[in-house]
Amino acid sequence: MSEWEQLKEWAHAVDFEKAQVQALTLDQLDAPVPSPRQIFAIGMNYKDHAAEVNISLPTTPAVFTKYVSSLTGAIAIVELPSESVDWEVELVAVIASGGRNIPRESALEHVAGYMVGQDLSDRDLQFAGGAASQFSVAKSYKGFAPTGPWITSSDQIEDPSDLSMRCSRGDQVLQLGSTKNLVFDLPYLIHYLSSVVELYPGDLIFTGTPDGVGFGRSPKEYLVPGDELISSIEGLGGIRQRFVSRGSSAA
Repeated sequence: MSEWEQLKEWAHAVDFEKAQVQALTLDQLDAPVPSPRQIFAIGMNYKDHAAEVNISLPTTPAVFTKYVSSLTGAIAIVELPSESVDWEVELVAVIASGGRNIPRESALEHVAGYMVGQDLSDRDLQFAGGAASQFSVAKSYKGFAPTGPWITSSDQIEDPSDLSMRCSRGDQVLQLGSTKNLVFDLPYLIHYLSSVVELYPGDLIFTGTPDGVGFGRSPKEYLVPGDELISSIEGLGGIRQRFVSRGSSAA
């Protein structure tokens, strides 16, 4: 990602028909950023999501991580480690140029582009510690961070703070939301994170999920073997996961 500007210049200049670039199908694509140094994720960052799980809005971003080994591409088969795996469609930002103490006013200049992401979550493990919730490990099983289908360059997205997003399971619409309902918008998240840690090229920021998660439903509703989850964000495309039981030969 340190050569992001050069890659953009090449992509804008190349004639793909003359270059005879081999077309790939979505299931041939790996995670667009397969080995970032850091993955940040933000909890309770949509007003309606906080309300549905009966949690007060945070006054400071609630930050956790998803471990790099959980990354996978746009089309994936994911094993279910328990009967309480939940869905969370999210806008994922990719950092192009990092640094510390990045001003909010110029924060989006540090973004390479955007992807669709799923913050899959094992609620059993997440709350197994009682008051000491285990967000990071519960959201980092193999395949629990699908991203893609590609990086949409930031100059192709006029306003990342007003993108519609959708998650469905087959014909059942699970989540409908918009990034305009973020509690902390992306410029603030970049500013806040960089005030604590150094951001590096290729770092990922999962910006939070809107309402409609299974944990917030009554009764609670989770993924089961055979489910297919489709997540999309306006202008960014879509990703798809099929779920199987743990140890299944289909995985």
